[in-house]
Amino acid sequence: MAIVDRSALWLQQLKPYSKRLTYIPELVVEGKLFRMVGLTLEAVGCRAAIGSRCRVETKAGKTIEAEVVGFSGDRLFLMPTGELHGLEPDCRVIPLGKASLARVGYGLLGRVVDGAGNPLDDKGPFKIDAQISLNGEPINPLSRKPIREPLDVGVRALNSILSVGRGQRIGLFAGTGVGKSILLGMMTKFTNADIVVVGLIGERGREVNEFVQKILGEEGLKRAVVVATPADCPPLMRVHGALLATSIAEYFRDQGRDVLLLMDSLTRFAQAHREIALAINEPPATKGYPPSVFAKLPHLVERAGNANQNSGSITAFYTVLAEGDDNNDPIADAARGVLDGHIILSRNLAEAGHFPAIDIEASVSRVMPDIADVNHLQMAREVRRLYSLYQQNQDLISVGAYQPGSDPRIDEAIKKNADIVNFLQQDMNEQVDMARSLQELALLLG
Repeated sequence: MAIVDRSALWLQQLKPYSKRLTYIPELVVEGKLFRMVGLTLEAVGCRAAIGSRCRVETKAGKTIEAEVVGFSGDRLFLMPTGELHGLEPDCRVIPLGKASLARVGYGLLGRVVDGAGNPLDDKGPFKIDAQISLNGEPINPLSRKPIREPLDVGVRALNSILSVGRGQRIGLFAGTGVGKSILLGMMTKFTNADIVVVGLIGERGREVNEFVQKILGEEGLKRAVVVATPADCPPLMRVHGALLATSIAEYFRDQGRDVLLLMDSLTRFAQAHREIALAINEPPATKGYPPSVFAKLPHLVERAGNANQNSGSITAFYTVLAEGDDNNDPIADAARGVLDGHIILSRNLAEAGHFPAIDIEASVSRVMPDIADVNHLQMAREVRRLYSLYQQNQDLISVGAYQPGSDPRIDEAIKKNADIVNFLQQDMNEQVDMARSLQELALLLG
């Protein structure tokens, strides 16, 4: 065990004691690596706060950074931010005395970075305007400005039937392979938000490259920042990827910009937290998820939205993976409770070639009554009523059991169904702005 004088702690940092003290050396106590279980490192002989960084040094000269995620007695639990190859018993563990920070600035626009903020796109370093906390600062709920303005996302079904407000937080609930990435790409390219921040958390590496090159494209990337932490990243880096994307969005919001934050996916973020919590022996609660996971979800989501009157906004879409198409999965259920609405993507619609596969019956935007006028709301409700009525009687209609004229409402739903289905579909390269969406909605209803 060794003691290192880290050098100065200045007088201005010690205001309560400034009359008596002029300098105090900061003593850093080195420890050693005691045990490794799974991805968790246990160190003894050193002290460090939760969330602070430590450097692990091997006898061969290799260094690995790790973050303190827990402690028990005189042992620290560390989670590495990189590969573990080369670690051995009794490696030196040196507390760095710093927490993780997010490097932010306008130089990030058009760039793809990892969970630590390092470039992944071979375009060299970027200019940093500031370093801010990775975990953000809580916002007084009474100081948040209300959601009163719609955000044009360029998708007809959303603009007209499920209108999105500036500062709203919405869940995009979907199973695998139903078109959620394409829908996110459409919003990225077509929205009228000033800046788009995309967090690709726990996705396959192939999908990251495909999203950037094919779905987002060169034009979409110009005003976007992409934070990518694929599935092969350590769980701590996947968590940091979600936190970094949110921190970048917060920075631009505080600069007065309207930001669209797209995070794919909230489920992978929760799963990464589950891996960390179980590794430090937190007991599982619901389907293997420890209680701390359900505390982290609102902490992340509440950072988005509107701040004070002088700031911009963060409109956030969080994808939620419904395992086995079960929308009552514990993470999906928890997400519904903390979000301002949910959009359900239907596998049946996707298999029928209906894209985007938005189930307007099961989806809801909770702020739409605050951002849409009376005429718009009436038209949206009428379309939902006709669509729902047709779906409820589809079996009778399909087998010819329904006799035309039996119910005027069903007759109207049958007459309008083909037009409504066409209205709700949209090609991935077609942009439909808010004004055109409302105009076509009015034409649909005659």
